[in-house]
Amino acid sequence: MAGGQAVAWSGGSEPTRAVNAAAVEAMAERGIDIAREFPMSWTDEIVRAADVVITMGCGDECRYVPGPRYVDWELDDPAGQGLEAVRPIRDDIEQRVRDLLVELAVEPASLP
Repeated sequence: MAGGQAVAWSGGSEPTRAVNAAAVEAMAERGIDIAREFPMSWTDEIVRAADVVITMGCGDECRYVPGPRYVDWELDDPAGQGLEAVRPIRDDIEQRVRDLLVELAVEPASLP
């Protein structure tokens, strides 16, 4: 979405064994293939390298490392949800990412 002007990593405080199948399908609808991705845990090094760390409602379970800016996005958890429930979560995240890119002076790219 950043057209090569920014880099994003995805991870979690308690990653599951596999990416949610409904999330894979919902992202494929937007032309983004995450089928070969796998849940990752954050390390202190990854967090330190970030300019902005987005948390998604993990509260005290989120890894905290001094330095980066932290922003919490309260979102419904897609775990165990079907495609119909995951689509609005995906769309909410997309809009928040677009807004963050504008805030960071990065022109958001168009998605299909």
